[in-house]
Amino acid sequence: QVTLVESGGGLVQAGTSLRLSCAASGLTFSDYALGWFRQAPGKEREFVAAIGWSGGVTRYSDSVKGRFTISRENAKYTVYLNINNLKPEETTGYYCAAHFRTIRYYLIDDGRYDYWGQGTQVTAST
Repeated sequence: QVTLVESGGGLVQAGTSLRLSCAASGLTFSDYALGWFRQAPGKEREFVAAIGWSGGVTRYSDSVKGRFTISRENAKYTVYLNINNLKPEETTGYYCAAHFRTIRYYLIDDGRYDYWGQGTQVTAST
């Protein structure tokens, strides 16, 4: 059984930094690209960042480029999302997902991901 468990969310002041983690189990982690998405209630899921299964490719949405950094640590079966200068409008649930050996082109496509975590809530206070 594949599980993805996010952590690191919480209530933080806008403009500050935090790191989200997603620990995976039940799969061969190095065979999977990992992505972070976010979704507010009543809104569509939004791509945030992704890293390829080899770790050599990353993609970011334009809204987070330069502020968010995705990385992976295969030995720990964990993917991270470092968030800097968090904006109030980025208050929402953040979800990680795993996609078996996809190519760079499909990293932003949430419909192609195989497994999803339950999410972690990030709230930026003003």
